[in-house]
Amino acid sequence: MTSHTLLQMSAPFGPKPVPDKLVSYFWSGDAIRSRSVSDVVFSALLDAPAPSSRLLADWQRDTSSRLGLEPGDVDVLSLARARARWPQYQRCVQAVSDWTRTLGLPDVLAASEVALMACRGARYHHDGEYYGGAAFCNLFLSEDRELDLLFPVTGHRIPIVRGLAVLFDTCQPHAVIARHSSGFDVADFPDEQDRTQIFLSWELPIEQADITRELGIVLDGEAASALQLDEEQVWLNGARASVCPQSGRWRRTECAQSRSRYQAPD
Repeated sequence: MTSHTLLQMSAPFGPKPVPDKLVSYFWSGDAIRSRSVSDVVFSALLDAPAPSSRLLADWQRDTSSRLGLEPGDVDVLSLARARARWPQYQRCVQAVSDWTRTLGLPDVLAASEVALMACRGARYHHDGEYYGGAAFCNLFLSEDRELDLLFPVTGHRIPIVRGLAVLFDTCQPHAVIARHSSGFDVADFPDEQDRTQIFLSWELPIEQADITRELGIVLDGEAASALQLDEEQVWLNGARASVCPQSGRWRRTECAQSRSRYQAPD
């Protein structure tokens, strides 16, 4: 018996499972375009200088009093005010710019909007209904709070420490969870423990050729469907999709609504 025959006999029966098809529909000017969803996650540990104690105190005051972050919340801090007290800001930007250049994305930050963000963990979510036309590039500025950045669909789980840089598709589900946990849990963020993370976040234009190439994104694969839509959304296998709050996995929105409608009363 030849090895070729053995290989045929050991092959599994039946057709191979068809992979899920994810499509992002996003605004491009005045029109909706379609694109594929990337499962590429770039990450690196950069030499980001520690913020000054004065700046850290400002952020602590803002997140606790002005923003009032609850577990799972993500919100915006004032970057303009921070820059006035942040002489190392340009060093942070330069570190990220140097890194993205090594990824084949020269000068991509210069054409991108940047924001200063704060999160107290983050529930499973995707950002494709608001930022489908972008990829996120984040630089974390806080010290290690024993939190991880988790991408449940791709399997990436990255410890968050000062200097962590990540670049990923906004449509890819993600969460910020406690390092010992398998998912997001409010109990992992008690009031007496500081688990707030501060980070810079750039919105990289997904239609830029370098970004499309490096993330492996295909544009306009569902152009006919895009013409019928008037808002950003993500579709799974031909129907609008949402993220399961328990697992972070994709589910068809119509299926989730059906389960909720016929759920037995408590």
